[in-house]
Amino acid sequence: MNLDIRGVRYHLEVEGDLALEGAVVLLHGFSGSSADWAPLLPRIRSMGRAAVAIDLAGHGKSQTPDDPLRYTMPETVRDLETIAAKLGVDQADWLGYSMGGRVALHYALAHPERVRSLILESASSGIEDPDARGRRRHADDALAVRIEERGVEWFADYWGTLPLFETQWELPHATLSALRARRLGNSTSGLAHSLRGMGQGAHEYVGGRLPELRSDVLFLAGERDPKYVEVARRSASSVPGAKCVVVPGAGHTVHLEAPEAFAEAIATHWNVALAVPRAEATTP
Repeated sequence: MNLDIRGVRYHLEVEGDLALEGAVVLLHGFSGSSADWAPLLPRIRSMGRAAVAIDLAGHGKSQTPDDPLRYTMPETVRDLETIAAKLGVDQADWLGYSMGGRVALHYALAHPERVRSLILESASSGIEDPDARGRRRHADDALAVRIEERGVEWFADYWGTLPLFETQWELPHATLSALRARRLGNSTSGLAHSLRGMGQGAHEYVGGRLPELRSDVLFLAGERDPKYVEVARRSASSVPGAKCVVVPGAGHTVHLEAPEAFAEAIATHWNVALAVPRAEATTP
């Protein structure tokens, strides 16, 4: 479905009855889309939740606004609050990966009353050191220019070869091809604007505000992504009652590389049984 949010068309994938079931809002990472969550949605449904996967501005099937300010973290949080209101979702579980995790974190800090639980996969609170944040902003600006000059196909090839994603190279060819196709579905201006507006160097560091979180919080990372394992453990220690799960054998994109373990971690966090989706059930 599509919603007009303050003059920008957002695309959402909704599964389940939002009025009758608890809702889960899923936010993808940079250059991703709601389609990234498709394999997880049957698992979410088996846990008794309705799912709302959102294409963030400039990604997937959502519109690419001309105004760069619409890609900033405060404006994105404002858009998400408007989406929740239009859907009639008073409270939800929020799940975000990487950039989407940072967005979910900022949303939870801005609207704690709207967040029943928070799951942050391979996500940070931003960059604390102002000089390092400035260097990251400069690097993201430079990458945005290269995307505009060279196009999405160049970006998809470049992004897929970053060391951060090297564990993905072990995935089946069909999985990698589908991932690349989803990246190619984005626009040059959408990716460039998103980098400038919501890259780690573009928004404030909120690590010092982690103790303010009121919802049940799970920080999740892949064992083969040591940087974000450390981020997850450090973040969890700052939030009273928070949990940290490190998934063996996975890298940065845990939900793609270890989907069963990822779903199991979510079910455990929510204290629900992880049923086998009907399409996957087998008979003796």
